[in-house]
Amino acid sequence: MTIARPTSPWGVFFVASIAVFLVSIDTTVLFAAFGALRAGFPESSAADMSWVLNAYTIVYAALLVPAGKLSDTHGRKRIFQLGLMLFLVASAACGFATGVGMLVAARVLQAVGAALLVPSSLALILGAFSIERRAVGVSLWGAVGGLAGALGPSVGSVLVDLLGWRWAFFINLPLGLVAWWYGRSRLTEWRNVNANASIDLPGTALLMAGVGALAFGIVQSEVLGWRSPVVVGWMLVGLGVLLAFVTWARHTPHPALDLSLFADRTYRYVNVATLAFGIAFAMMFFGTFFFLIQIWHYSLPKAGLAVSPGPLLVVPIAIMAGRWAARIGHRSLLVGGSILFAAGGLWLYLLAGEAPDFLGIWLPAMIVTGVAVGMVLPSLSGAAVARLAAERFGVGSAVNQSVRQMGAVLGVSATVAIVGHNAPRLADFQLLYAAQIGLAILTALICLRVDTRPRVRV
Repeated sequence: MTIARPTSPWGVFFVASIAVFLVSIDTTVLFAAFGALRAGFPESSAADMSWVLNAYTIVYAALLVPAGKLSDTHGRKRIFQLGLMLFLVASAACGFATGVGMLVAARVLQAVGAALLVPSSLALILGAFSIERRAVGVSLWGAVGGLAGALGPSVGSVLVDLLGWRWAFFINLPLGLVAWWYGRSRLTEWRNVNANASIDLPGTALLMAGVGALAFGIVQSEVLGWRSPVVVGWMLVGLGVLLAFVTWARHTPHPALDLSLFADRTYRYVNVATLAFGIAFAMMFFGTFFFLIQIWHYSLPKAGLAVSPGPLLVVPIAIMAGRWAARIGHRSLLVGGSILFAAGGLWLYLLAGEAPDFLGIWLPAMIVTGVAVGMVLPSLSGAAVARLAAERFGVGSAVNQSVRQMGAVLGVSATVAIVGHNAPRLADFQLLYAAQIGLAILTALICLRVDTRPRVRV
């Protein structure tokens, strides 16, 4: 069934944004809690514990696109509420885990819930706002993720230090239950009544296997290196399976992913730009922790506070960016923000040394990159769906978020490879900043081809 858009979109936004806040803060809190997590399971190796992060990443990346399809065909409210409940149950199971195997299994279930939540939450917001205000809604949705990124490291480090690693998961429960309860009455159902509601099981399996194999290969590169036959083999398997999926999707009437999405030039370019900027953003975010702890010898709580000013700026900047995009489109925000992000990387490349200087060097860099991220990340999400029909919001946003997740996996893997060893040098971080600069400039060049200017009605 299809129900009319609610009178006010803000009730929908409130519920849907809580969900994306939970998914976003979960990752950053767990990063801050990882040392305490390892200490809680002293009998397990670092390689075993890494699967607490990696299993989630692989399942989440692989399921996003099928989940977006489900939200469009089986009801966005239904999939959202199901995903939220799975995420909360899995969070509780993580907190009560008594062994690494149980914890990894709970994280897999948590990833399933998160994959159902994210595309359906954005699709709900897109459906609630009018076309004229849609860019504002998407930008605010992205800003909530930025706020979670700001609060995660500082709140997570303090919470875990006071109450233990289990509260990295229990923290999800109160807000999540509020969102689930209010979602029952404030969300209206929507599904594409013209779409075939049957699930393309072979296509879904191929898509999940291909993305999962790629993500697994990327994750393994952290330990084995990019030249490892295991890494190369998994990457080739992933690419081969994805090619098989493309062949399947071209010849089946109702594929798991409609490839005609990519017929739109802007959609193609936005997704390529999302991959490039996703790598650069992950390098910047995770690299800052390594730098502050390894070079300036900050404690984890102090490093979390030092990182926070940048993400806190994402919220007000994203609000202004959404209003700007609603009037003239996303291109200037994407190009200008990417250049500004490169400038932040250049600042650190030239000025950040071994002597700590928070006010003179670090804070300006965080301000510049925070403004840049507020301009770019929400705009990428908005531009990806700006030209899509309403019945494609779920799957269109899911593809974009999956691409961003793959970029994050690549960025984290590259950061670990460059500066994640026992004694990184200043030159290693300069190499990281140089890669960040290059990827940001590449994003700007790609986004020159993006056109989401509002169409004149006649």
